[in-house]
This record gives sequence, structure tokens and C-alpha cells, in this order.
Amino acid sequence: MTDATMIAINDAVTLGRQGNPELAREALTALWSSIGVGGDPLHRVSLAHFMADLHDHAADALTWDLRALDAADVLTDERAQQQDSSLSVRGFYPSLHLNLADNYRRLGAFDTAHRHLDAARERLDVLADDGYGATVRSGIGNVEAALAAGSTDRLPTH
Repeated sequence: MTDATMIAINDAVTLGRQGNPELAREALTALWSSIGVGGDPLHRVSLAHFMADLHDHAADALTWDLRALDAADVLTDERAQQQDSSLSVRGFYPSLHLNLADNYRRLGAFDTAHRHLDAARERLDVLADDGYGATVRSGIGNVEAALAAGSTDRLPTH
């Protein structure tokens, strides 16, 4: 089954990755308006997760990352697997908590950042030994090092 909303989200993400973050934000904002805060949780978690990456300021990214976490909390494996049979909602959490840890770190809320980093670390067992898993594990190390240094600077790996 073709999911037109997921296709539109992916098209917007592609715009952002091709160097058009403003167009990507506009497209995702319009989609968010049509999905709504109570809409399909897969659409909400996907859109919000990508939208957060399009914001330079940590407070703006945090808003979207919190929306992504809220959507993941009501997303079911059954719904996720309608999109891709390999998806498990548990697999979303390491990355979601990593992003929240980084946002809180950049905002200087180091204790909260540590809590989310711990939450990401506690869920790593669900990730495969593949490129995605390596990226998340590396991200945890990068945020952990920045926290240890007391840095609020944006990481080059973000």
C-alpha cells in the first residue's frame, strides 16, 4: 500500500538533504498542519524527527524532538510494520533519546541531557550492528564527550 504522506515527508527530507532546508521546513510544516497533533503517529514521529534536524537552534529542534517522542509513545509495531516490515517501535527510541540529549546539552541542561543519554544507551540492544546502529552509537559517544567537556556548541556530526 502506498502511503502518500510518508512519500511527501521523504520528499521534503530529500529537499533538506539537497541543501534546501527552508523549502523542506515549509513542506513539513504544511504536512504537519494536515496531519494534526492527533494524527497518525507514524507520520508524526517521522515528520517531527526530520523537522528537528532542520533547525539550527536547539530550542526549536527540542520542540520537534519532543513531538517525535510523544508520537513514538503511541505508535504500535503493527502500524510501523505497515510501512516497513522490519520496523519496531523500540528501535526508534535510541535515536530519539540521543537527539533529546543533544538538544538539552546545547541548551545547558546537562542533567536532563545525561538522563536522555542514559535512556538512549539503555535501549541500544535493539539496534543491529549496521550503519544505522553505528551512527547512533557514535552519536552517543559524541554527545557524551561534549557533555564531559561542558560544551554547548553544536556538534559537527549533527
